[in-house]
Amino acid sequence: MTVEIVKTDDVWTIIHNRPEARNAMDPESADDLVEAFNEFNNSDAKVGVFYGEGGAFCAGWDLKYAHTLGESREELHKLDFPIGSSEPPRGPLGPSRMELNKPLIGAIEGPAVAGGMELALWCDIRIMAEDAYFGVYCRRWGIPLLDGGTVRLPRLVGQGKALEIAMTGRKVTAQEAYQIGLCEKIVNTGSTRQEAEAMAREIARFPQAAVLADRRSIIETRGLTIREGLKLEWMNGVDANPKEGLAGLERFSTGAGRHGDFENI
Repeated sequence: MTVEIVKTDDVWTIIHNRPEARNAMDPESADDLVEAFNEFNNSDAKVGVFYGEGGAFCAGWDLKYAHTLGESREELHKLDFPIGSSEPPRGPLGPSRMELNKPLIGAIEGPAVAGGMELALWCDIRIMAEDAYFGVYCRRWGIPLLDGGTVRLPRLVGQGKALEIAMTGRKVTAQEAYQIGLCEKIVNTGSTRQEAEAMAREIARFPQAAVLADRRSIIETRGLTIREGLKLEWMNGVDANPKEGLAGLERFSTGAGRHGDFENI
């Protein structure tokens, strides 16, 4: 197994452990990651962290493996979206087509390039080491983005910047990624997992029905008109567990959380 799950209270850390290949993705790793994230998605865990062991998040698709395929497209066509089915097969890099029902934080050390960048974009939030970087490095080898990069990148940084990054294939440093909205936090090298797990615990300690309702609304209202978005937000919010909200109001009425205090809640 090239994948490990560390289960600590409400936070699970899913670790891709193939450092000899800079965590480049082969079919075994892709299958193992899908299995791990399916387990996470169907568990009582509240927040996940996605981490690559050994100083690299993911160097993309294992091109040495890809080279063995030659001109055959049989293996690739096994990943085609099936007609009439709502459940797609795994992506070339594993879980990139999955729609998780709970938050996932990417802990990005070193390179997250080509398909590795696409896996990072799949996460809800990205925390990058100060010397980590993104880049569509597969541009050099005539390999297109196949794991959601062309879909998710422009949603984060806008069409023009996405086109520039994708077509040039250039390196995108952590500092630039933060400036353009491609990551949410920069931390010291070697500390991304610790920082991501700390953020995950912070999210996990809140009443979860409201957290998940807001997450769904932010994701699902993209592309809708304002009115359609407001309707969906309302439905997601009203359908959240009312007992959690009533319990929160009771805690506030007895003095908890005053003046923006997040500790005593």
